Amino acid sequence: MPGPYGRWYVFTGCGTALVTPFRRDLSLDEETFRRLVRRQIDAGIDFLVPCGTTGESPTLTRAEHLRVVEIALDEARGKVPVLGGAGGYSTSEVIELALDLQALGVDGVLSVTPYYNKPSQEGLYQHYRAIAASVRIPIVVYSVQGRTGVNVEPATLARLARIENIVGVKEASGNIGQMATILNEVPPTFTVLSGDDAVTIPLMALGGRGIISVVSNEIPGEMARMAQACLRGDFEAARAIQKRYLPLMNVNFVESNPIPVKAGMGLMGLLDPVYRLPMCPPSPASLAKIETVLESLGLLEKARVAS
Repeated sequence: MPGPYGRWYVFTGCGTALVTPFRRDLSLDEETFRRLVRRQIDAGIDFLVPCGTTGESPTLTRAEHLRVVEIALDEARGKVPVLGGAGGYSTSEVIELALDLQALGVDGVLSVTPYYNKPSQEGLYQHYRAIAASVRIPIVVYSVQGRTGVNVEPATLARLARIENIVGVKEASGNIGQMATILNEVPPTFTVLSGDDAVTIPLMALGGRGIISVVSNEIPGEMARMAQACLRGDFEAARAIQKRYLPLMNVNFVESNPIPVKAGMGLMGLLDPVYRLPMCPPSPASLAKIETVLESLGLLEKARVAS
């Protein structure tokens, strides 16, 4: 949907919360990251989200963070929008990062709520208001109470939606009632995105516009088709995709994200599953569950054929 600022409402459909690949020496694996981004675009993904928490952003230096986003932009070349991660518990530091991302040319920033210090609703409002006043680009709020300890309540989002460059929310509360209330209180131009793969369909049935997905790291084309089916009202087609891939959506959270999805991508031959502490490889039992699901979906066979 075109907005008053041109392409500000482009974050619809399926966006991938990209993992960040590392080499065995824990340095950035730029070549693999480029290949992953090209795979996403070739599969028809709607937008890219580098340097979110799925990308292990808390472990990246500022230079690495900017380099990852720079590579995503270089590979995207305007074919798909890039929503760069810029969150944290210090408002001034988030503003500095958002300004750096703006200078790189991102289409917008995804900003997770401040974690650990647990601000009040007024504190959350003032935090995002300050970021919005400092940049010209669109901002998507990321609300995920299970990880940050704070929830952006519907009334607060309704206030934030009145700020012209706060254009949407990644809603990962898991509370369908809250999602319905948000959609009832924000204007139609405010984009509500699911933060959980498994609840994409119910959120979009309520009026949401898409998903910022973890599982699309593994199955970008399938998730893009599911989101697009929802957008055109073909929920029968969307449910068929969800039914097939729900086990993968679920097993990706058998341990903390992004541990399982990186392990799965390793089994698929897409990357070397290397983590930076405090993330570490999954337990043997979890890895066996991941492998079983991938095998049942034929994704390991595809990896063998591709190799």
